[in-house]
Amino acid sequence: MSNIRIRTRNGEYLAELDGSDISNAIWLSLPFTSAINMLGCQIYFEMPVDCAEPEGLVTKLEAGDIAYWPKVGALCMFFGPTPLSGDDGRPVSQYPVVKIGRIIDDCSSMESAGDRQRITLERAF
Repeated sequence: MSNIRIRTRNGEYLAELDGSDISNAIWLSLPFTSAINMLGCQIYFEMPVDCAEPEGLVTKLEAGDIAYWPKVGALCMFFGPTPLSGDDGRPVSQYPVVKIGRIIDDCSSMESAGDRQRITLERAF
């Protein structure tokens, strides 16, 4: 597992990535800065990494999950219900993603990060 720090205009969040090839490729590409896209309680942004087609694609996640959306090369962070969330309130991705990590800190304030605002990912030790 590798730790990363996520910085937005309204906060800083510690997260851990699993040991998958996608996570390792992301870890090696850090630091990385991008513009946030928001969809409900989901942040996503392009982060193309060089990796094989992943296995274990899912659409149902938990708040705090970090996933990679291979179809468009995007990193996704789920911090609450998305437009497709079911009655249980669990985030649902419109497209299949592969879960690669989890935000350790309380991520509920990510809602205030702001669409088209800056997000930075850094290695955390």
